[in-house]
Amino acid sequence: MQVETRNSVRFLLNDKLVELSDLPATQTLLDFLRIERRLRGTKEGCAEGDCGACTVLVGRLTDGQLTYESVNACIRFVGSLDACHVVTVEALAGTDGTLHPVQKAMVDTHASQCGFCTPGFVMSLYGLWMHNPNPAVRDIEKALQGNLCRCTGYAAIIRAAESVSARGNANNDPLVAERARVIEQLQTLKDGKRVEVGVGKERLVLPANVDDFATFMEANPGATIVAGSTDVGLWVTKFMREIGPVVFTSHLDELRLISMDDEGLKLGAGVSYTDAYPVITRIFPDLTELWNRIGGEQVRNMGTIGGNVANGSPIGDTPPALIGLGASVLLRKGQNRRSVLIEKFFIEYGKQDRLPGEFVEAIHIPYLKQGELFAVYKISKRLDEDISSVCGAFKVTLDSHGTVEAAVIAFGGMAGTPKRAAAVEQTLIGSPWHDETIEQAMAAFAMDFTPLTDWRASADYRLLTARNLLRRFYLETTGEENIRLNRYTAAVG
Repeated sequence: MQVETRNSVRFLLNDKLVELSDLPATQTLLDFLRIERRLRGTKEGCAEGDCGACTVLVGRLTDGQLTYESVNACIRFVGSLDACHVVTVEALAGTDGTLHPVQKAMVDTHASQCGFCTPGFVMSLYGLWMHNPNPAVRDIEKALQGNLCRCTGYAAIIRAAESVSARGNANNDPLVAERARVIEQLQTLKDGKRVEVGVGKERLVLPANVDDFATFMEANPGATIVAGSTDVGLWVTKFMREIGPVVFTSHLDELRLISMDDEGLKLGAGVSYTDAYPVITRIFPDLTELWNRIGGEQVRNMGTIGGNVANGSPIGDTPPALIGLGASVLLRKGQNRRSVLIEKFFIEYGKQDRLPGEFVEAIHIPYLKQGELFAVYKISKRLDEDISSVCGAFKVTLDSHGTVEAAVIAFGGMAGTPKRAAAVEQTLIGSPWHDETIEQAMAAFAMDFTPLTDWRASADYRLLTARNLLRRFYLETTGEENIRLNRYTAAVG
């Protein structure tokens, strides 16, 4: 089907319309703000989405509703911002210089010292305040996982976050008061056309819809697909890789759909961690801790589950859990689709079962069955905003006599791909769920994995940790209160 084409990227930047017809495919929002627009309140700290000094808000329309989220400008590409509203720290103070309530709270609680990180903290707290004007400490800590401060300390910043509403009403904030006008502007910008800018390696494309995306990828199998850019952004900022031509997908609402049927949960490949959080944590409550520790708030707002799977990283956070749950990936090339178990999708390091021009369209996750014991554990150097050293997922089914009927155990960080522990599983199946069986199964890990040593962990540490996680799972499922089984039973009613 023929689609109309537009040769410019259009978005709102604070209170101004920006239209770019000459735009490098990999220009970051941070560079655009600082170099092109001289908006230097947005800082460059790490250039890899870790420190939060570059935090801005990006508003996007979903089903006619405007949602603002904190994002890392250092790894967000300008080309992905079509029909969005970008808000920087410069827009917060009034035209007469009156500080915004978030800024005033930071000043009054002495929450800034050198000031380098302060704009990023202000924008993260601004995003939190709009969603939750009276946050609990845990809400504040979660919102600030992606912001690092090296000199003030976080206690004063938390006090500032707690006191913002004492200095202003969130309902009177300009982003709320002017929401109807901004929605109207963004609806005009979101015209349903394919966007194409540049040629060759500097070509960037935003397909008109998913069918147009499939058509484009079939004709251009060498193009780099960019969804949340939380990984691809580093290819550019840290490894200086050429990734053009680039096709952006974050604007495709069809890829952001979440649905449920009698068999399980279906997540479009463009569903972000933040979008998925309410339904994931309700249906699979044992994924809550993992989900809360994926990156920081900015990364969860940008990153997609489909992208985490498609990239095939051996230390991706979601693949071990998805393998444990028996999830499958829906692949599409042109009008043809096929379903592959996620455990079969990963072939070897850097290689997945994906044909040229084929892309991940959705992920299907079966519900847990009554009586299935499930858990996932992430081990990392830092509790928050850190990459896994080891990530293990466990699903075990016991019969009425306490014998293991079925077992699925999957790990990340233990091999060149996310991988099942087949020998451990076979040791468990048919054996009673007790100490002696666990001891035998722990020994079998050496048959399944020969992990590497790197700066995150040594091979010995990884192997020992994997064994101990199995024991932890066993202890948690055999405790007097049967913690995990009771938690699952309560969730499904």
